[in-house]
Amino acid sequence: MSESATNTVKKRPEFRNINAFKDLPSYRLPVAGIVSILHRISGFIMFLLMPFIIWMFDTSVSSEISFSKFKSAFNIGLLGIPGVLWKLVALALIWAFLHHLIAGLRHLWMDTHHDAVSKEFGKSSAVVTLAVSIGLTLILGAKLFGLY
Repeated sequence: MSESATNTVKKRPEFRNINAFKDLPSYRLPVAGIVSILHRISGFIMFLLMPFIIWMFDTSVSSEISFSKFKSAFNIGLLGIPGVLWKLVALALIWAFLHHLIAGLRHLWMDTHHDAVSKEFGKSSAVVTLAVSIGLTLILGAKLFGLY
Protein backbone atom coordinates (compact mmCIF):
# COMPACT_ATOMS: atom_id res chain seq x y z
CA MET A 1 0.00 0.00 0.00
CA SER A 2 1.12 3.51 -0.60
CA GLU A 3 1.89 5.83 2.26
CA SER A 4 -1.17 8.01 1.59
CA ALA A 5 -3.50 4.98 1.70
CA THR A 6 -2.24 3.88 5.11
CA ASN A 7 -2.72 7.38 6.51
CA THR A 8 -6.41 7.52 5.51
CA VAL A 9 -7.34 4.22 7.16
CA LYS A 10 -9.20 5.01 10.36
CA LYS A 11 -7.90 3.18 13.38
CA ARG A 12 -10.47 1.02 15.17
CA PRO A 13 -11.16 1.98 18.77
CA GLU A 14 -9.59 -0.14 21.47
CA PHE A 15 -11.62 -0.95 24.53
CA ARG A 16 -9.38 -1.75 27.43
CA ASN A 17 -11.58 -0.69 30.32
CA ILE A 18 -15.20 -1.09 29.32
CA ASN A 19 -17.63 0.93 31.37
CA ALA A 20 -20.84 -1.10 31.55
CA PHE A 21 -23.04 1.98 31.98
CA LYS A 22 -21.44 4.06 29.23
CA ASP A 23 -20.25 1.58 26.59
CA LEU A 24 -22.67 -1.37 26.67
CA PRO A 25 -25.95 0.53 26.04
CA SER A 26 -24.54 1.89 22.78
CA TYR A 27 -23.39 -1.56 21.57
CA ARG A 28 -25.63 -3.01 18.85
CA LEU A 29 -25.79 -6.78 18.83
CA PRO A 30 -26.17 -8.28 15.33
CA VAL A 31 -29.33 -10.23 14.51
CA ALA A 32 -27.41 -13.51 14.54
CA GLY A 33 -26.22 -12.74 18.07
CA ILE A 34 -29.78 -12.02 19.18
CA VAL A 35 -30.95 -15.35 17.72
CA SER A 36 -28.09 -17.13 19.48
CA ILE A 37 -28.99 -15.60 22.84
CA LEU A 38 -32.70 -16.34 22.30
CA HIS A 39 -31.75 -19.95 21.45
CA ARG A 40 -30.16 -20.28 24.88
CA ILE A 41 -33.08 -18.53 26.60
CA SER A 42 -35.62 -20.77 24.86
CA GLY A 43 -33.70 -23.87 25.95
CA PHE A 44 -33.68 -22.59 29.53
CA ILE A 45 -37.43 -21.86 29.40
CA MET A 46 -38.15 -25.38 28.19
CA PHE A 47 -35.96 -26.82 30.94
CA LEU A 48 -37.60 -24.60 33.56
CA LEU A 49 -41.12 -25.50 32.40
CA MET A 50 -40.44 -29.24 32.21
CA PRO A 51 -42.75 -29.99 35.20
CA PHE A 52 -45.53 -28.04 33.43
CA ILE A 53 -44.90 -30.00 30.22
CA ILE A 54 -45.06 -33.31 32.07
CA TRP A 55 -48.26 -32.24 33.87
CA MET A 56 -49.88 -31.17 30.59
CA PHE A 57 -49.00 -34.44 28.90
CA ASP A 58 -50.04 -36.59 31.85
CA THR A 59 -53.40 -34.92 32.42
CA SER A 60 -54.26 -34.76 28.74
CA VAL A 61 -53.78 -38.48 28.02
CA SER A 62 -54.61 -40.24 31.32
CA SER A 63 -58.40 -40.32 31.12
CA GLU A 64 -61.42 -38.36 29.99
CA ILE A 65 -61.82 -36.91 33.49
CA SER A 66 -58.24 -35.71 33.62
CA PHE A 67 -58.57 -34.28 30.12
CA SER A 68 -61.59 -32.24 31.22
CA LYS A 69 -59.50 -31.05 34.20
CA PHE A 70 -56.78 -30.10 31.72
CA LYS A 71 -59.24 -28.12 29.58
CA SER A 72 -60.75 -26.38 32.59
CA ALA A 73 -57.28 -25.26 33.73
CA PHE A 74 -56.98 -23.25 30.51
CA ASN A 75 -60.60 -22.07 30.48
CA ILE A 76 -61.39 -21.39 34.14
CA GLY A 77 -58.08 -21.66 35.96
CA LEU A 78 -56.31 -23.93 38.41
CA LEU A 79 -54.64 -23.47 41.81
CA GLY A 80 -56.04 -19.95 42.07
CA ILE A 81 -54.33 -18.89 38.86
CA PRO A 82 -56.67 -17.68 36.08
CA GLY A 83 -56.84 -19.60 32.83
CA VAL A 84 -55.39 -16.67 30.86
CA LEU A 85 -52.12 -16.92 32.79
CA TRP A 86 -51.94 -20.67 32.13
CA LYS A 87 -52.45 -19.89 28.44
CA LEU A 88 -49.64 -17.31 28.54
CA VAL A 89 -47.32 -19.88 30.10
CA ALA A 90 -48.30 -22.34 27.37
CA LEU A 91 -47.71 -19.62 24.76
CA ALA A 92 -44.23 -18.98 26.17
CA LEU A 93 -43.59 -22.69 25.96
CA ILE A 94 -44.84 -22.78 22.36
CA TRP A 95 -42.50 -19.93 21.42
CA ALA A 96 -39.57 -21.54 23.24
CA PHE A 97 -40.09 -24.84 21.47
CA LEU A 98 -40.54 -23.32 18.02
CA HIS A 99 -37.63 -20.92 18.33
CA HIS A 100 -35.33 -23.58 19.77
CA LEU A 101 -36.27 -26.01 17.01
CA ILE A 102 -35.83 -23.54 14.15
CA ALA A 103 -32.62 -22.03 15.55
CA GLY A 104 -31.28 -25.54 16.16
CA LEU A 105 -31.99 -26.49 12.55
CA ARG A 106 -30.22 -23.29 11.48
CA HIS A 107 -27.16 -24.23 13.53
CA LEU A 108 -27.18 -27.78 12.15
CA TRP A 109 -27.35 -26.41 8.61
CA MET A 110 -24.38 -24.14 9.27
CA ASP A 111 -22.44 -27.01 10.86
CA THR A 112 -22.95 -29.33 7.90
CA HIS A 113 -22.56 -26.79 5.09
CA HIS A 114 -19.33 -25.00 5.90
CA ASP A 115 -19.11 -23.39 2.47
CA ALA A 116 -22.53 -21.75 2.91
CA VAL A 117 -21.54 -19.92 6.09
CA SER A 118 -20.97 -16.23 5.55
CA LYS A 119 -21.88 -13.00 7.23
CA GLU A 120 -24.76 -12.45 4.82
CA PHE A 121 -26.12 -15.98 5.31
CA GLY A 122 -25.86 -15.59 9.08
CA LYS A 123 -27.89 -12.40 8.99
CA SER A 124 -30.51 -13.64 6.53
CA SER A 125 -30.96 -16.99 8.27
CA ALA A 126 -31.27 -15.23 11.63
CA VAL A 127 -34.00 -12.95 10.27
CA VAL A 128 -35.81 -15.98 8.79
CA THR A 129 -35.49 -17.81 12.12
CA LEU A 130 -37.02 -14.91 14.02
CA ALA A 131 -39.78 -14.37 11.47
CA VAL A 132 -40.80 -18.03 11.24
CA SER A 133 -40.70 -18.68 14.99
CA ILE A 134 -42.68 -15.52 15.83
CA GLY A 135 -45.12 -16.09 12.96
CA LEU A 136 -45.84 -19.69 13.96
CA THR A 137 -46.15 -18.61 17.60
CA LEU A 138 -48.73 -16.00 16.64
CA ILE A 139 -50.70 -18.56 14.61
CA LEU A 140 -50.66 -21.17 17.37
CA GLY A 141 -51.32 -18.50 20.00
CA ALA A 142 -54.41 -17.40 18.09
CA LYS A 143 -55.58 -21.02 18.14
CA LEU A 144 -54.77 -21.32 21.85
CA PHE A 145 -56.78 -18.21 22.71
CA GLY A 146 -59.69 -19.34 20.50
CA LEU A 147 -59.47 -16.76 17.72
CA TYR A 148 -60.14 -19.43 15.10
